[in-house]
Amino acid sequence: QVQLVESGGGLVQAGGSLRLSCAASVRTFSSYPMGWFRQTPGKERDFVATVSWSGGYTYYADSVKGRFTISRGNAKNTVYLQMNSLKPDDTAVYYCAAARPRSSSYLSPLDYDYWGPGTQVTVSS
Repeated sequence: QVQLVESGGGLVQAGGSLRLSCAASVRTFSSYPMGWFRQTPGKERDFVATVSWSGGYTYYADSVKGRFTISRGNAKNTVYLQMNSLKPDDTAVYYCAAARPRSSSYLSPLDYDYWGPGTQVTVSS
């Protein structure tokens, strides 16, 4: 079983930055592809970014490409999401997710098996 806990959310002005962290309680963290998703009330959970088990491969949603960076520290069992040049449209609850390795693009919530409770990010204009 994998337990995930996000932190680092908050209120920031447009153009500002935040760094989200997701701590995982599992011995074999380095074997799990990881992802970040976000969700606003009444809408589906949207893909933001994913990182491979080694950290060597990353992929981003077009809406965040060039502004967000996903990374992981396997020695610390942590995955990060650095968010720069934030916009009001980035306001959402951000969720960290872990996937058991499978043949997948890891772009859909269905590709992931474990989820954190989420952290709120609010960007004011």
